[in-house]
Amino acid sequence: MSKKESVVVAKFGGSAIGNEGDFIPIVVNRIKQMSKKNKIITVFSAPIISYDGKSRSMTDVAIDVGRKYAASKPIDIEILRRIYDIIAKKYVSEQYIQEFNEILDKFYSLVKTSLNNARDNKRFTDVTRSRILAYSGEITMSYLMDYIMKSNGIKSDHVRVENWPIITDDNFEGANFMLSESRQKREHLLDLINKNDVISIGGFIGKTMDGLETTYERGGSDRTAADIAIILHDLYDTEVDLEKDNVVLSADPKIVKDNLDYVKYLSYNEATLAGMFGMKILDPVAIKEIDDNNLDIPIVITSISDPSKVTIIRKSFDESVGDDDNLLIKIVTGKRNCAIVRMESIAALYLVGSLEKEKQYYNFIKLSPYKNENIEITRILFLDADYVKKNEHKIKAYYPKTEFVYGRGVVTLIGDKMWKVSKIASTASSTVGEYDINILDLDAQEETSRILIIVNDSGDNVANAVKAIHSQRGHIHNNSNVDKNK
Repeated sequence: MSKKESVVVAKFGGSAIGNEGDFIPIVVNRIKQMSKKNKIITVFSAPIISYDGKSRSMTDVAIDVGRKYAASKPIDIEILRRIYDIIAKKYVSEQYIQEFNEILDKFYSLVKTSLNNARDNKRFTDVTRSRILAYSGEITMSYLMDYIMKSNGIKSDHVRVENWPIITDDNFEGANFMLSESRQKREHLLDLINKNDVISIGGFIGKTMDGLETTYERGGSDRTAADIAIILHDLYDTEVDLEKDNVVLSADPKIVKDNLDYVKYLSYNEATLAGMFGMKILDPVAIKEIDDNNLDIPIVITSISDPSKVTIIRKSFDESVGDDDNLLIKIVTGKRNCAIVRMESIAALYLVGSLEKEKQYYNFIKLSPYKNENIEITRILFLDADYVKKNEHKIKAYYPKTEFVYGRGVVTLIGDKMWKVSKIASTASSTVGEYDINILDLDAQEETSRILIIVNDSGDNVANAVKAIHSQRGHIHNNSNVDKNK
């Protein structure tokens, strides 16, 4: 069998593009460099703009405008168009500017019509919401970036919105990807790949089989990149490249300032856990969709300022790969605003099944169960307390005596091979205790490759616990017995 042609799906988020497109020349040079070796499909997020004195994603701004319209408080919406005029004037050549402006007029008209629908119906929901976000954000940005690439001599084209290859169900505000239906709609994309070096497509946005716009949850552009790679994997050798400010580090640099290690290799499991528990590596659902389709597609986190630095994420690594100079505790991270739900274990099984299968919600972890008056109680750690508060009555429908505990934070140690280190859980917990942080619970499960330390979410407890454990990573490893035969 002849070797399949390689296609790299490269995602550029708002921070890579820069405030009002300041970093677009860097992005263009990076795309030129990548396209010398492979066909490239670029996925773009909505741009970042200055709004109310802050740098904000256009998606957040559009949501704010849409909600105000639905509340019968219309405001100036020119902000939803102005950014594209600014970027186009800076980077699109005269040869293409009129063509792009005609497209911008069309998309802006769709946004205005949808906003008027939100005002008239007093609802910023469903397809109305999706259209406002799509045509003020990712779709417009992907068209604009194509014209910028053309202006820079790149043989490129963009995916037309009427031929969108990402097909989802009709859960408009949290859509679920459908692979077989998407492959039925990929002919336009395949034609573009055959004729061009680089393709541009907007992230975050999907379409139903009957052509209605949908959106993923936030972080959905990562999912778009993964989904494109999945759609094409039977025909091409696909890889996902996420262009970031930096590669993966051993802790969040906003929390830990010193002695951060560069993490070169992560398994799908390690990256998923890190993403769930606060590290902004990628949307964990992107990995889940690859894994659910029984694929092992490489995901590469690239430092856009120094592309020689990468973190490689694969389903697994053999014993000769993945340890190099990394410690067995690869990442220490933390998450605030968590909640614990306690309920009878059989009821918990039904709740978890409903969350995962019906709602496609995965932002929780089952902790070790315990017995209370001969009844087994399951504890579920939700990583978004606001979700629990909003759905308390639905959760109680599964078990009326359900208990809810709020005000919790969690610190997480991550590493598939941490089980090789004896006494690691007790050593980590004593380290936190030495910093006068009260540990409310500790959950260590070998098969999940993580240790959870639950603390009160007050003050700087979570950040201080992360700093404490991270500062002792080497000490914990070197002063614990590592069983080489495990």
